[in-house]
Amino acid sequence: MLVLASSSPYRRKLLRQLGLEFDCLAPAVDEAPQAGESAGRLVVRLAVEKARAGAARRPGAVVIGADQVAECGGEVFGKPGTVEAAVNMLRRASGMEVKLYTGLALIGATGCEQRKLEIFRAKFRPLDEAVIQRYVAREKPLDCAGAVRAEGPGIALLEHLRGDDPNTLIGLPLIALARMLEAEGVRVV
Repeated sequence: MLVLASSSPYRRKLLRQLGLEFDCLAPAVDEAPQAGESAGRLVVRLAVEKARAGAARRPGAVVIGADQVAECGGEVFGKPGTVEAAVNMLRRASGMEVKLYTGLALIGATGCEQRKLEIFRAKFRPLDEAVIQRYVAREKPLDCAGAVRAEGPGIALLEHLRGDDPNTLIGLPLIALARMLEAEGVRVV
């Protein structure tokens, strides 16, 4: 049995692309950063905690956990949650490169743990206030790290993207996940 320990509809949609049967559960994990914790350490820790929480609820399953944050100018952004926070994040990102850190963890049926950090870079165009306001009102990216949904009109806010796997931008690096699954004996192809 394969389990995605995430409530993210974006991760569910991405995992479906692999053509595998899976269940979902929402792990109860405190996502607050620890004192002095870097963005990379934060997302890997949370991905592992989510996978462990899922494995505790579904013993013997292969469990996937993931987490993502954005970092701009040394400031870490999670999901904005409110319109005001989304607008502020986009103001901060205007004209800047934003690094998206995605932590991925897989716990096998025997309890073996795999983990990986993926980094994806997004360079934002200079954004004026009217563009930011229209985008947030239209897309309501309140559940997206860094307040941008690049798989929709949010792509127009960007100058360029850099990374190994475009799925990482959305929150689930499928290239790395396929390798992890295959190492656990789950055939993707």
